[in-house]
Amino acid sequence: MFNALSTILLLAIGGAIFAQSPKYAVGRAPTAEEVKSWDISVAPDGTGLPEGSGTAAQGKDVYATKCAKCHGAQGQGGDEGPLAGGQGTLRGPKPLKTVGSFWPYATTLFDYTNRAMPFKQPGTLTHNQVYAVVAHILRLNGIIGAHDVMNAKTLPQVKMPNRNGFVPDPRPGKK
Repeated sequence: MFNALSTILLLAIGGAIFAQSPKYAVGRAPTAEEVKSWDISVAPDGTGLPEGSGTAAQGKDVYATKCAKCHGAQGQGGDEGPLAGGQGTLRGPKPLKTVGSFWPYATTLFDYTNRAMPFKQPGTLTHNQVYAVVAHILRLNGIIGAHDVMNAKTLPQVKMPNRNGFVPDPRPGKK
């Protein structure tokens, strides 16, 4: 019994070691440029936002080709959750948590869109496209106008409707 268990354990460990072996030639190490383009963390105050800019008018076409299939033509939702609407519903029996009703910072929308969207091709949008799509989503929620320019300076200044809707963490050292 002990010998059989030892043999199985050794085979499992050996299999794991060989699976990590470079002899399979799967994948490649990322270039320094690729790592730099992925290494973006955006804070609520806008620290970390990259260069670029866009307007809702510019973002309308990008949204139509890259986002509408899942989120609906007007951000109303479809296969995925809605991005627009829901203002005034958070205290009701059926709160609708969207960018316009729930999210406290516009910079978080940039960060999430830049990292994770489009769902099946994350990271394929340029920074200009991300700023434009973010502007379009903010416009769909009535937060900015169609020609307001969103960039690293203006995006952190956007006052989201639910900015003050979260309770601060009272523990020492927490914000």
